[in-house]
Amino acid sequence: MNKFATILAGGGGTRFWPLSRQEIPKQLLNISGNDIMLNDTIERFKGIIPQENTVIVTNRSQAVLMESIMHSSVSKSNILIEPVARNTAASILFAALSIEKNHGNSLMVVLPSDHYITDEDQFRLTLDEACTVAMESDKIITIGIKPTFPSTGYGYIAFNKDPISSNPVAVYEVAEFVEKPNFQKAQGYLSSGNYLWNSGIFIWKTSVIIDNFKRYLPRLYKMMLPISDYLGTEQEEDIMNRIYPTLQNISIDYGILERSDDVVVLSGQFGWNDIGSWDALGSIFPPDESGNIIKANHLSIDTRNSIIYGTDRLIATIGVDGFIIADTGDALLICPKDKAQSVKEIVELLKEKGMTEYM
Repeated sequence: MNKFATILAGGGGTRFWPLSRQEIPKQLLNISGNDIMLNDTIERFKGIIPQENTVIVTNRSQAVLMESIMHSSVSKSNILIEPVARNTAASILFAALSIEKNHGNSLMVVLPSDHYITDEDQFRLTLDEACTVAMESDKIITIGIKPTFPSTGYGYIAFNKDPISSNPVAVYEVAEFVEKPNFQKAQGYLSSGNYLWNSGIFIWKTSVIIDNFKRYLPRLYKMMLPISDYLGTEQEEDIMNRIYPTLQNISIDYGILERSDDVVVLSGQFGWNDIGSWDALGSIFPPDESGNIIKANHLSIDTRNSIIYGTDRLIATIGVDGFIIADTGDALLICPKDKAQSVKEIVELLKEKGMTEYM
């Protein structure tokens, strides 16, 4: 069975504003110092999935730049362009129908484009095990991450502790998906031992996920079929423009994963981090002796536990403790680190006030 990676790369990375913008979002930036995050993602599954079998779902505002800087192994014909964002369910169905139309029933691995992983060998091993489980069953496979601290920034997966199978790896039935908790609940999840972080990494046969769309999101499935019929034809763009904006706006989690009885989880431990916001930079860059992460031309007096990012201008701080300061020349963000998840609200405010040049 052919294996394909589907990378969801259309997000705006709003919690990483002002560095991440609509046309140059987080996944197209080099944050780790290695390569842009999208290319790091493609390189990560080398040896498990042929890199030329990479399908990328993105949007029009990002597609041109993406084509010029993405991994050389990926064909431009494998970039699926959404005219408007309609959340992860539509993106995944778009990719699944495209893969099945062109290659028949195939194994499909869904990956976010903006995660950071330190132990890539262990990641490949876990992904390979998950692929084996998916090929030998008709299950929806997700990879959960064993929590290392009571995170309030991640969703969680509750699982039944007794595995339903143990060959080639322990596979657990999912009890429920849980939204980002408060700190007290997160502490309880950590101590219970039967909650994992939701990594957003999924593995299934295209036939399995399409059948689940037919069952749980039939309206979305039926409306997407004409798009599938015209993929690769001269009428594709016109059909996309006409139908895609009318599609149901729903995540794969809400639409299928939380409703299906066929979802199982594998536990992964490979140094995973969703670099979703500024306070996550600590997983990439070790702080200095004062607890600061500095990526700027910076002068400091009594500055501690802060993240300072800048491009050209000098940033000078005095008596700052526990803050994020990010300067990109045309915009400056200053906020407490414990408000890092709220940065996306600034982007909403910019949109509301018509200040789109800063988005």
